[in-house]
Amino acid sequence: MIAKSNDSIQPYIDSPEKLKKLYRRVIFIASLSQIFGGAGLAAGITVGALLAQQMLGTAAYAGLPTALFTLGSAGAALLVGRLSQRYGRRPGLTTGFMLGGFGGLGVVLAAIINSIPLLFISLIIYGSGTATNLQARYAGTDLASKNQRAKAISIIMVSATFGAFAGPNMVDIMGEFALSLGIPALAGPFLLSGTAFILAGLVIFLLLRPDPFLTAKAIEAYKQENGQEETSLDTAQAFSKKGVATGATIMVLTQMIMIAIMTMTPVHMRHHGHDLGDIGLVIGIHIGAMYLPSLFTGILVDKFGSTAMSVAGGATLTIASALATFAPGDSLFFLILALAFLGIGWNIGLISGTTKVVDSMEPLKRAKTQGTVDVYIALSGASGGALSGMVVAGSSYATLSLIGGLLSLILIPLMLWSRRSNGAVNIN
Repeated sequence: MIAKSNDSIQPYIDSPEKLKKLYRRVIFIASLSQIFGGAGLAAGITVGALLAQQMLGTAAYAGLPTALFTLGSAGAALLVGRLSQRYGRRPGLTTGFMLGGFGGLGVVLAAIINSIPLLFISLIIYGSGTATNLQARYAGTDLASKNQRAKAISIIMVSATFGAFAGPNMVDIMGEFALSLGIPALAGPFLLSGTAFILAGLVIFLLLRPDPFLTAKAIEAYKQENGQEETSLDTAQAFSKKGVATGATIMVLTQMIMIAIMTMTPVHMRHHGHDLGDIGLVIGIHIGAMYLPSLFTGILVDKFGSTAMSVAGGATLTIASALATFAPGDSLFFLILALAFLGIGWNIGLISGTTKVVDSMEPLKRAKTQGTVDVYIALSGASGGALSGMVVAGSSYATLSLIGGLLSLILIPLMLWSRRSNGAVNIN
């Protein structure tokens, strides 16, 4: 495939300006898909737990939807990563987004016929959209230089803010629209999600040409064949193992903490008398905080390094957990503040961890390894979502938040270890 692509990629090898134009085009298209993708993930976050509570008749398993769609996202991350490695970003991302869209519409059908098995299956498939939304951030790094990667990730992620913030704040509107169609109100936002994921898939399928990953692979192979790039394979592999393991651990902890606290916040708020409008506002601000700071985060990571910013992310998550632990349940202001810090901490952790992973990988194997890393991230989110409901049912929301704060402190010694240790863990 690479040999056949030499003629098509030769202009990008001969002209750095053409390569820069292609890089900017990829950033634009991936960012456009993220606007729709951001809206697509909103329903599961905002009303997934409430829908499960309504259909199951108990809050003990309210974290199950998050667990299911994050579990589904684990399988999707592996699928999208493998497809991207073999066929390119375009088919990989298109498949993931389309599956997510069909899963979202399946949740609507499950609510209409009150089918728990269909709900669970659809939530798993819906998780494909969530995984793909995260995988899209890697597309921006394929053609980026080393000092552009964090910024590229940030630009793509910040684009998701538009859809991600609008989605939760349309909960009431979509609920009323669903009722007018004879659909349960809590299933309404999944109509928006399913449609949004499908539109994101269409954007990638129609516009992401030439494929950035295949182009990057071809350029890398051309350079190696023509002796334009010298690499010590042993050194590269040793650094890769350690760097990938550290970056993955940062993102795993960050994801677990964020998912656990975020999942139970709507249930906690409902328990204290907040309506869907208040819940949509809190989650909307939270999702905005997850993505809006991205551009600044990328610049800071490129300037100060992923290690220093990972520590900053851990500190931010600790503050968020403390606020959630001690915030009065009826205080909308403090809940907004806690969830905003939670989103910012997640943002810092994800971008710094992603940058560390990308910097630690060989270009020709990136997509496959990235998919593997995102499987671990998804599984950690599934664990956080599943356990969060049980912790709250057995104790309280404050206890859950306190546990999240303690876990976030692990990031600090982890960074110290990453600097001192010469060992490595291979997660491939």
